[in-house]
Amino acid sequence: MRHARVVVSHTAPARSPIRLARGDAVHLGHRDTDWPEFVWTTLAEGHEGWVPAKLFDREQGPATALDDYDTRELETRADEVVTLQYELAGWWWARNALGHQGWIPARSLELLDDDDGEDA
Repeated sequence: MRHARVVVSHTAPARSPIRLARGDAVHLGHRDTDWPEFVWTTLAEGHEGWVPAKLFDREQGPATALDDYDTRELETRADEVVTLQYELAGWWWARNALGHQGWIPARSLELLDDDDGEDA
């Protein structure tokens, strides 16, 4: 497993995370200005959140999810070491020492050599 040290604390947004399943019908709105790979996504039941645009069969309007996705973000503090699972659209899915998982912006992390990481 790959590890990283948090160099900038990350606070998750106040809104509840959403989950998509492959095949879900959604409506895609505007792109994020800070994270242009993300599009504002509205699920059929009305829940909304930012999702990587590459996970859909269209760029805007009615679309279908091509894969599962969870928008949950991981709260982190500077100097914390986390275990990285995979990267998508400039974010890492990570796990902290308590076993909590979620997304962290890659720009908030310093990647460690596998030997340097502590078990998180």
